[in-house]
Amino acid sequence: MKKLFMASLLGSAIAFCTSAMAEDLKALEDAARKEGTVNSVGMPDAWANWKGTWEDLASKYGLKHSDTDMSSAQEIAKFEAEKENASADIGDVGAAFGPIAVTKGVSQPYKPSTWDQVPAWAKDKDGHWALAYTGTIAFIINKDLVKEGERPTSWHDLEKGKYKVAIGDVGTAAQAANGVLAAAIAYKGDETNVAPGLQLFTKLAQQKRLSLANPTIQTIEKGEVEVGVVWDFNGLSYREQIDPKRFEVLIPSDGTVISGYTTIINKYAKHPNAAKLTREYIFSDAGQINLAKGHARPIRAEHLTLPADVQAKLLPNEQYKAAQPIKNAEAWEATSKKLPQMWQEQVIIEME
Repeated sequence: MKKLFMASLLGSAIAFCTSAMAEDLKALEDAARKEGTVNSVGMPDAWANWKGTWEDLASKYGLKHSDTDMSSAQEIAKFEAEKENASADIGDVGAAFGPIAVTKGVSQPYKPSTWDQVPAWAKDKDGHWALAYTGTIAFIINKDLVKEGERPTSWHDLEKGKYKVAIGDVGTAAQAANGVLAAAIAYKGDETNVAPGLQLFTKLAQQKRLSLANPTIQTIEKGEVEVGVVWDFNGLSYREQIDPKRFEVLIPSDGTVISGYTTIINKYAKHPNAAKLTREYIFSDAGQINLAKGHARPIRAEHLTLPADVQAKLLPNEQYKAAQPIKNAEAWEATSKKLPQMWQEQVIIEME
């Protein structure tokens, strides 16, 4: 009898919570509809298929939308400079910039209803930021230029190849800097110690196998990159746009790094409810699938069943077993500031 009573109580509590959440979401939706508009920064149509999200928000909730593309640092500076004269409601910034927005006091919290399915490392405990999708350092391999038996599947494989490896400008590009960190992780380094990663690229430079080409869609299409170090979503997008048969994209099996992008809702937003509803939608199944259509790996990937054609745009989940998130953001921020000089003094010097 006692068990039945407890089960009944538990069932009632869950039903009450579910009902309360539905009422909260209905109230949010009604408030957002009244505002009628959401203005974003750094969320252009072509990036991670934001276009699909804006179209859905327009058709489902009647929200008009405009975007101004800019960098993460510029977005936060805009929020800070405009304050009560805010022209932007929401932005999308790199993982490192979520905490910066909180420190500067320009964000406001909102936890979507799927909050519990977002990993702890990927969100702010108070709801100011949460990664909606991730980027993981991967290899893109030109199969026309690298023979089947020589194609690398790990960082350690790079040591014994004959092909050239392109990582880009470590001094200016976050992708390239994260590439060095990913290599360091594979050789038992971390955010405080990237020496093992630098040693690998020094070895490649000594072997005359470090390419100075920046692995962009243009250089890859021209055949200037044999093996490139890129974010997975960039590699997958380049492959689809150029020639899916010509390129292989894979996650190194011996270790790599996961980072990502988070929305920040402007503390001074003129349309705060529309901004919160936007975040709610981004973290819903439909919103996460929209991101996947743009080759971005949804943060809730393990809780989703993606349509087959959408799943085909991503790499299989099992490839990410050796991938790890940045564990010490402060240490990585400090190391990444020193990295350009270390790269110049240890790696580039070997090419001269």
